Amino acid sequence: MRLPALLFAAGTALFQAPTPPPPPTRPVGSMSDLMVRMIYPTSDAVFYITTRTPASDAEWGDLQAKTLTLAESANLLMMPGRARDQGRWMDDAKLMLEAGTAAYRAARAKDLDALVELNDALYKSCVTCHQHYRPNYGRGRP
Repeated sequence: MRLPALLFAAGTALFQAPTPPPPPTRPVGSMSDLMVRMIYPTSDAVFYITTRTPASDAEWGDLQAKTLTLAESANLLMMPGRARDQGRWMDDAKLMLEAGTAAYRAARAKDLDALVELNDALYKSCVTCHQHYRPNYGRGRP
């Protein structure tokens, strides 16, 4: 009696319609839009934390939104259609993701010291990527 029920259940599982793949994603804004409109302002919130320290719950909430946007922007850098390659680009974006995630956690904990400590990691993630992918970065203007 149990064997037919087990066979029926196994057969039903095998013949269920496959789950359709997720819809393809495509960038909406340009890389410049992403940098100027999302990454620069949200990274500045961390870089200038000692001169723009949140003083109220609302300001801490605003900082949490900015640091979350910063972390999620790293994911946007890694999406198909935007990632320049699967090697160095992804490694550089992961540095930003790690720094942004840590910043978001620090902002949620209202940990000013942790945010100050994250400045170097965030700066390194920006500079590393720019050195690899922005022509003439750091060479100054003639």
